[in-house]
Amino acid sequence: MKENIVKNKSFAFAVRIVKLYQFLVDSKKEFVLSKQLLRSGTSVGAMVREAEHAESKPDFIHKMAIAQKEINETIYWLELLAETNFLTKDQFDSMNSDAEELIRLVTRILKSTKSNQPH
Repeated sequence: MKENIVKNKSFAFAVRIVKLYQFLVDSKKEFVLSKQLLRSGTSVGAMVREAEHAESKPDFIHKMAIAQKEINETIYWLELLAETNFLTKDQFDSMNSDAEELIRLVTRILKSTKSNQPH
């Protein structure tokens, strides 16, 4: 069976998000923004998993589009946490790098799936 890179990377990203959430709550006593980050950052992988068993190509595209929106929202929360000094530059750069890689992957999958769709 072929390795599902986006599935693996989105799961690994979700694990990092959970750990970052725990750090923000325990060490920084930040509860509101971190909860938003937790929700959007973990739902990326959940949507990728849902897309894996989509009922149709349009359903697959829909679920991957939601994953794309969720990763974009996650980048917003990371930027906000960095700008408000809850994350160091190194913490932000590391998480943002993974997020940007994920959004590029999901976008590429969406574009190729849409271009292979009959019109």
